[in-house]
Amino acid sequence: MSALFTPFRLGKLTLPNRIVMAPLTRNRAGAGNVPTELMATYYSQRAGAGLIVAEATQVCPEGQGYQSTPGIHSPEQIAGWKRVTDAVHARGGRIFLQLWHVGRVSHTALQPGGKAPVAPSAIRANTKTFVDGEFRDVSEPRALELSEIPGIIDAYRKGAANAIAAGFDGVEAHGANGYLLDQFLRDGSNKRTDEYGGSIENRARLMLEVMQAIAAEIGPERTGIRISPVTPANDAHDSNPQPLFNYVVEQLDRLNLVYIHIIEGQTGGDRNFGAGFDYGALRSRFRNAWLVNNGYSRQMAEEAVSGGRADLVAFGRPFISNPDLVERLRRNAPLTPPDRTTFYGGGAKGYTDYPVLEAAE
Repeated sequence: MSALFTPFRLGKLTLPNRIVMAPLTRNRAGAGNVPTELMATYYSQRAGAGLIVAEATQVCPEGQGYQSTPGIHSPEQIAGWKRVTDAVHARGGRIFLQLWHVGRVSHTALQPGGKAPVAPSAIRANTKTFVDGEFRDVSEPRALELSEIPGIIDAYRKGAANAIAAGFDGVEAHGANGYLLDQFLRDGSNKRTDEYGGSIENRARLMLEVMQAIAAEIGPERTGIRISPVTPANDAHDSNPQPLFNYVVEQLDRLNLVYIHIIEGQTGGDRNFGAGFDYGALRSRFRNAWLVNNGYSRQMAEEAVSGGRADLVAFGRPFISNPDLVERLRRNAPLTPPDRTTFYGGGAKGYTDYPVLEAAE
């Protein structure tokens, strides 16, 4: 049997295969950023994944960076997500929630009271966000006050507790792609001179305090994190990422997190971006599950798992247009290409209307 289709023990869960549905922002939350019945259908259609990591979900109103993205901070949002998790579990699936604070990757139109987004330092990112159906330049952020940081940590803790209340099997903190935790890590976006800036240890402090708070709240066996050491996504950059991420992974290992989800290369793009970065050095520093991501084919995924380079492999865009991706990979069947015009926003078209294999044949 192919290694991709062998079971894997993840914390207290037994995954039936090594194929993970990566979190994918689709901008289809309803009023109040509440998950909808359509979202429950979408995720339940993909319950054949060994694990689903549901889309990035803001832990507080200030954490929102794109229109119609779901939250996990109101009773209505928790109830909406409960419908999603019930639908996935009814199909025999397993599902984590990705917890998100975008930091400076936001727009005043999305912030409470039209205020400036927050960031480690008042440096505008050279990137865009999705507002009122179009992509716009992000707004100028303000630097978080030292007194506000405990509130950020608590928002993640509450978000994790709310996710478990909503029926999720665990959570993945979004520490990648130039969002808030990643912004603190990198010297390109963090120019602070207090205990959250300067040295590698100081820049990693917020991420590690957040992860410690989440693990203490829901258990490390239900807590994962996503990192992206070299991606330039959302204007993320660091002058020396290898020692930074070597340290980060060593410290995450001490927390006994259930997995690290790592994006290799440029998110959604060139896998060879940042050539020379040693991912093996990170893998050797972490004892638990290693989840790799970015442009994997069936063959690449098979080689990564059978060769011991990874325990799990995440697929993103292929899951958009192939709800039965696991079965297609098992049979080596052709994949349906996605309709990119329906990625962000809209309704059922390009979301829940893709055919499964039998219907496609």
